[in-house]
Amino acid sequence: ARLFARLLTTLFGSLKRFGLIRDQIHFLGNYSLVIIAVSGLFVGFVLGLQGYYTLQRYGSTEALGLLVALSLVRELGPVVTALLFAGRAGSSLTAEIGLMKAGEQISVLEMMAVDPIQRILAPRFWAGVITMPLLAAVFSAMGVIGGWVVGVLMIGIDSGSFWSQIQGGVDVWKDVGNGVIKSIVFGFAVTFIA
Repeated sequence: ARLFARLLTTLFGSLKRFGLIRDQIHFLGNYSLVIIAVSGLFVGFVLGLQGYYTLQRYGSTEALGLLVALSLVRELGPVVTALLFAGRAGSSLTAEIGLMKAGEQISVLEMMAVDPIQRILAPRFWAGVITMPLLAAVFSAMGVIGGWVVGVLMIGIDSGSFWSQIQGGVDVWKDVGNGVIKSIVFGFAVTFIA
């Protein structure tokens, strides 16, 4: 808890050296982008296919776009992105900081009167908090595209119906905002725990 409080107090100090945060955003976000996008696409494929068969029982196949979009934006996007982010970026951060500790680089920083929390932990923490919502948005967007590919191109649902159901049924504040808040909270949790 004390470490988390110190991280939160170093926000303004970390922003003075935004280059460190920028480099970590590139390291965490850019290198995680491919796995997030591909996973989102395949989750969209599965949601589109399974959703179609479920909705077909009730004669509501035109609502496939809404089902895929709401499932991804509200719940699956932030949760699966957090799991993938923890697996890829979290393990990388843990290994990197562990090597710094084993190589006594952290002790060297302390001897040079450089705060290791502000120099090492804070940029990685804030980069994770900034990167998670962006990656969750990419995951959700790729998932919707995957659902569109299966529903419209492969099964033959009307494209206009697919997109109009999404446009009419997804609320920016309730649905998208809820997903963004979840992804920010997951960004705090995953990056701090890692």
